[in-house]
Amino acid sequence: MSHFSLKPFISAVFLLFAFSINLKAQDGAKIFKQNCAVCHSLTDQKLTGPGLLGVAGRVPKPETEWLSKWIKNNNKVIASGDAYAKSLVANNGGVDGMSEFEYLTDDELKSVVAYIIAPPAEVKPSASGSGEGGTTEEKTEEVKGAIDPLYLLLGSIVLLAIIVGALRSVRHSLANSFNKKEGKPEVPEMTFVEEVKHWMGSHRRLVGVCVIIILFIGMKSCWNACYNLGVYYDYKTQKGYQPPQPIKFSHKLHAGDNEIACQYCHNSVEKSKHAGIPSVNVCMNCHKAIQKGPKYGEKEIAKIYEASGFDPKTGNYTNPQNPIKWIKIHNLPDHVYFNHKQHVVVGKQDCANCHGKVKEMEVVQQQSPLTMKWCIECHRKTEVAMEGNAYYDKIHKALKEKYKGQHDVKLTVEKIGGLECAKCHY
Repeated sequence: MSHFSLKPFISAVFLLFAFSINLKAQDGAKIFKQNCAVCHSLTDQKLTGPGLLGVAGRVPKPETEWLSKWIKNNNKVIASGDAYAKSLVANNGGVDGMSEFEYLTDDELKSVVAYIIAPPAEVKPSASGSGEGGTTEEKTEEVKGAIDPLYLLLGSIVLLAIIVGALRSVRHSLANSFNKKEGKPEVPEMTFVEEVKHWMGSHRRLVGVCVIIILFIGMKSCWNACYNLGVYYDYKTQKGYQPPQPIKFSHKLHAGDNEIACQYCHNSVEKSKHAGIPSVNVCMNCHKAIQKGPKYGEKEIAKIYEASGFDPKTGNYTNPQNPIKWIKIHNLPDHVYFNHKQHVVVGKQDCANCHGKVKEMEVVQQQSPLTMKWCIECHRKTEVAMEGNAYYDKIHKALKEKYKGQHDVKLTVEKIGGLECAKCHY
């Protein structure tokens, strides 16, 4: 008779429970970074809002329920006559500037409150200066003791030359041994260049065909190189351009791991033709509290403090300011018009379509060639985002009538004048 045991079932339930708690903690960290970290730190340091260290011991009981209500709609808590809420406003000069987060679900509120009350311990770097993510220096830096690729190439060429010389000597010896056996004269010893000339003289047709093929390949390569020249005749604007910046800034960490939206730093991308370079004040929104990074420690963040004149010891802007001289990567000439707002807001284009997977880049580089050919091809294949845009309603109706009866007609940017010269050159 089989015996049923509850132990496996209990173990499975326990593991599932532990796993769900871990997921909630991860969700809470994500929500906090996206919504709260700009104004609040998890330490006792005050930013725009107060530090949250020990907040569970300050708010009314039950603390999790009170914090959830406060985060969701703090104005409603204040209006209810809550004594502690009123004291918070009074201590803040009678003003409560905290945002409301009505869009967060109950589960999301619980997870972020759990994260605030008991944040996970940070991973500390080892004594050697490396943590879970590697050393504190860039992974792209040259590893000590590594062999220069140029030396490997030169060594390979020398080794290949030695092998070719040895094989020529063996072939010459074998040929003379065969001729001696057959009673024929010995083959005269020739240099490598003389052998090449002799072979080419006895295989003229093959050599002629090879020369023609090489010429055509060379001409085609030159044509492609000319056709794909960047908008500037300058190596700096070519695909793959990746200059070192004055501050080592990881887009992978900020936009990828921490999921900070591109528009938060490049805040004019939806309002102007220019995406804009973030001001140092934007950096200080977070780094007034975050004084040590997971990869570069305090070294690179100290450069932000130097630029803003911030003294981390006193928490005041008392030092002289020094501008950060960022190096622009994506360049267009003066006679080319490009409007970020037009592409991002009206065209609904994602940043990655032109700039590549910036969320995966430690150091940003130019991913697209930005040539006229590249722009034209994009306009030919990209459909106009007309749905829900009142500006295009009349145009949409007219174009549907114009191309009526044609199968598989896509209303691309080309169809609304996207290839007209004056659209980009003026």
